[in-house]
Amino acid sequence: MQDDKLVCNCVGVTVGDIREAIKKGAATFDEVQEVTGVSSVCGACREYAETVVKAILEGE
Repeated sequence: MQDDKLVCNCVGVTVGDIREAIKKGAATFDEVQEVTGVSSVCGACREYAETVVKAILEGE
């Protein structure tokens, strides 16, 4: 996954932002959401955001 790929349009969260949050210690989707704000406005990206978080946590 490319770091510049947009995951959440509402708050502008990218794959790189998610990767950085995980690198800094976020270990669950909820923790990544708290740090980045991903999927915190309309929720349309939640399924994709969860997939991205899972892939990164599993070492994609």
